[in-house]
Amino acid sequence: MSSTFNTASAGLPSLHLPTRHWQKWLSALVSGLLLVAIATQLAHLDLRQLLSAIPASPGFWLALAAYYLALPASEWIIFRRLWRLPIEGFAALLRKLVSNEILLGYSGELTFYAWARRHGGLTSAPFGAIKDVSVTSALAGNIATIVMIAIAWPFLGELHAGIATRDIALSVGVILLVSIAVAVFNRRIFSLPGGALRFLLGVHLSRLVATTCLSALMWHCALPAVSVTLWLALAALQLLVTRLPFVPNKDLVFANATILLVGEHSDIGSLIAVVAGLILVTHLIVGALLSATALIGEASAS
Repeated sequence: MSSTFNTASAGLPSLHLPTRHWQKWLSALVSGLLLVAIATQLAHLDLRQLLSAIPASPGFWLALAAYYLALPASEWIIFRRLWRLPIEGFAALLRKLVSNEILLGYSGELTFYAWARRHGGLTSAPFGAIKDVSVTSALAGNIATIVMIAIAWPFLGELHAGIATRDIALSVGVILLVSIAVAVFNRRIFSLPGGALRFLLGVHLSRLVATTCLSALMWHCALPAVSVTLWLALAALQLLVTRLPFVPNKDLVFANATILLVGEHSDIGSLIAVVAGLILVTHLIVGALLSATALIGEASAS
C-alpha cells in the first residue's frame, strides 16, 4: 500500500470497540431486515402491470443500468483513491445503496463502516472517510439545488398545485445555513485534507450531472418522439424538487410540474412511473442477492 494512502488514513478518527463480534451480528441483522423489507415490498408490487409497460429499447436499458450504478461507481472511485479499495468492495457499496433506499437513510453507511472494519487491511480508521464522503455528497446536492433554484426561480411560482414560494424560500434558507455551517466549521467536521475533500466534491458534482443526463437519456430512448431538451428540463426539475427539504409531497409536486411543462401527456407520466418501479425492483433484486450471499457467508464462517 502506498505511503500516500497511509499518510491520508493516519489522521482519521475511528470508533474503537472492544470486540469485532458486533460486526458479524450487524451484517447478519441488516441482511435479515433487508430480506424482510424486500418481501414486504414485493407483496405490494404489481409486477405483471410493470412488466407489460417496460420499454423495449436497448438504449433505455443501458441508460437505466448506468443511472443505477452511478452512485456506487462514484463512491468506488472515491474509496479506491482513499483506501485502494479492491473491486470486490463494489458489492459492499451496492449493499450500502440498497440499505439506504429500502431500510433507513444512513443505515448503509453503518453497514459499510462495519464491512470496512472487518477488512482491516484497507484502513485502520474508516469512520472519518465515510463521514466525509457523506457530508460532501450532501454538500454537492445543496450546491446543485441552489444552482437549479437560481435557474428555475422565474417558473417556480407557477407550480400552484403543489409548491409554495414560502416553502421554497424556507428550503433555500436551510440549505444555505447548512452549507455555510459546513464551510465555517470544516476543520471540526472533516477528517480528510483539503485536496481529498475537493476531489470528493468534484466526484459528487460530476455524478449529479451524469445522473441528470442519464435520466433524460433513458426517458428519451423510451419515448424518442419527445425532445431531449424537454427530458433534460424534467430531469433537472426532478433533481430540484426531490432535494427541497420543506416541500411536502415531492412526487405530487414533480407530477404537477410535469403536467405544467408537457401537458396531460399520459405516456410521459406512465414512463416516469415505470422507471421508478424498475429502480425499486432492481433494489429488491440486488438487495436479495447480496443479503442472501452475506447470510450464507456468515453461516459458513461460524
